[in-house]
Amino acid sequence: MIERLWALLLELWVYLGENFDPIRDTLDVLVVTLGIYWLLVLIRGTRAVQILVGLIVLMTASVASEIFHLVTVRLILENFLGSAVIIMVVLFQHDIRRALARVGRGFFPSVSEQQETRIVEEVVRAAQTLAQRRVGALIVLERETNLDDQIEAGTPIDAAVSKELLTSLFLPYSPLHDGAVVIQRGRAAYAGCILPLTARMDLPEGLGTRHRAGVGITEETDAVVVIVSEETASISVVIRGDISRNLDPPTLRVVLRDLLTGEQSEKGESGALAGATEALRIAEPGAARGAEPASQKAAEPAQASSVG
Repeated sequence: MIERLWALLLELWVYLGENFDPIRDTLDVLVVTLGIYWLLVLIRGTRAVQILVGLIVLMTASVASEIFHLVTVRLILENFLGSAVIIMVVLFQHDIRRALARVGRGFFPSVSEQQETRIVEEVVRAAQTLAQRRVGALIVLERETNLDDQIEAGTPIDAAVSKELLTSLFLPYSPLHDGAVVIQRGRAAYAGCILPLTARMDLPEGLGTRHRAGVGITEETDAVVVIVSEETASISVVIRGDISRNLDPPTLRVVLRDLLTGEQSEKGESGALAGATEALRIAEPGAARGAEPASQKAAEPAQASSVG
């Protein structure tokens, strides 16, 4: 075993001595390193990380099977990993689509800063009104990743975003109240949309289907989701699977503006949610948090609602 490893090292040393070019190879390694780092940043916090770890474990097992002469294991792994490129394309299709969408795109490309501010304000006002009425809501704001392939059974509406429209869509007697409203390119594009549910088991107690749908869509895309709970009248924001709960309207406004200001880095998104959490932590007891009085917050049900 030791002799074999030593022979491999000698062979590698001879190869490097004959083919190594300091400038070219350093640049080559640097480009690959940056590409891998960018990929890891892109998929951090998504289920793609678990898939990537699984592939790394399989490749490590393949190398170990060759070193220890495990013929059967090596045969199985070689046949499996021979199609690794196709497997990765299939498994990472959403992340690849998101990476390609990042090139030359920003949030609401056809929307001016003034229009974007107005949209945020209308969403905040609608969330506040719905929370006061204890009406559940699920609002998805598209950013760089196109959401068309994530939307099921949505009804096209293509209307200007306004507090009155959003409020009316989620009222119980509206035929489109059961589902999400999706805002694309500065317009309320679809209503009554069915979103993918997260499979996570570590969500806080008391979160139902509406919150699971909000987490699920953000695990697959870079969308921002605003959720109003009809059970607790609390307002939440979800980004990349991270949920920040019990936001009051001013905090919600700040968070949405921070998240929806063009190309956002992972650090910027985490910072926006961290800032919201910190703002809630230092808020005075009894301060308004949407429409959720302190007594209601203390009486938050432990059982998960079927609609969130």
